[in-house]
Amino acid sequence: MTRLQTNLPGLSMKNPIMPASGCFGFGEEFAKLYDLNQLGAIALKATTNHPRFGNATPRVAETPAGMLNAIGLQNPGLEKVISEKLSWLETYDTPLLANIAGTTMEDYEEVAANLSETNQVGALELNISCPNVKEGGIAFGTDPELAAELTRRVKAVSTCPVYVKLSPNVTDITLLARAVERAGADGLSMINTLSGMKIEIHSGKPLLANESGGLSGPAIKPIAIRMIYEVRKQTELPIIGMGGISTLDDVIEFMIAGADAVAVGTANFTNPFICPELIDELEDWVKVKGLENIQELRQKGVNSF
Repeated sequence: MTRLQTNLPGLSMKNPIMPASGCFGFGEEFAKLYDLNQLGAIALKATTNHPRFGNATPRVAETPAGMLNAIGLQNPGLEKVISEKLSWLETYDTPLLANIAGTTMEDYEEVAANLSETNQVGALELNISCPNVKEGGIAFGTDPELAAELTRRVKAVSTCPVYVKLSPNVTDITLLARAVERAGADGLSMINTLSGMKIEIHSGKPLLANESGGLSGPAIKPIAIRMIYEVRKQTELPIIGMGGISTLDDVIEFMIAGADAVAVGTANFTNPFICPELIDELEDWVKVKGLENIQELRQKGVNSF
């Protein structure tokens, strides 16, 4: 066991760093650049029961401190994810966190039941916080009662641990965290993107065809840190932290706030090598600091709350 070894429900990770769902696809493009076995885990692109083309274009826009996107959960659907994507990923010794989405609770149940029965998937990530779809998604993620009911139903049909990805587009994220914990969630992923908009000043119309989208990148990091800090004070559930991570200092800050592992999102688009670089930097940092294991860092932060 190395100093970076991180053990979460369903995910035995060589290190606490993984690419975030939606920013890494299913890994094929990145596998041409580096060995995916270096990653702590891989959070897969959201999978729905049937294929989704996603929203109309344009659906991505740059902002001064991040990215605005309204992809709309584009994916090839459950059948092809299992037959093509998971079969390809089977060659890697890296645990998979399968992000699942749907428009109805029955959709989530069917995707969860099928993916959790595969040998490749170590855990599920329940996507109830995508701000870019008009049905399902955010509707479940902003109502604690609906989020809890969906968590219970997915847990009932799943044979592997279930993490719930929380939305920051709420007044009090701790209400959602406590609700899904009571419903049996095995862990939390937080935060998803914040709802935002960009106006094209010459036309006077929203730049994105979907009008609004999800803001990610450095702009949302302070919000993510605050929300993880607040949730960590109220639960012992494992937390996978994300939201604007692009440097080693960011990784350390998230873990001090209470994250057990971290996911890197938008930074993959500007530096496709960001994940292996952060892993190397974190390993060196832990040695310099004389930590026996990476969880000492998180515990030190939590003890200071």
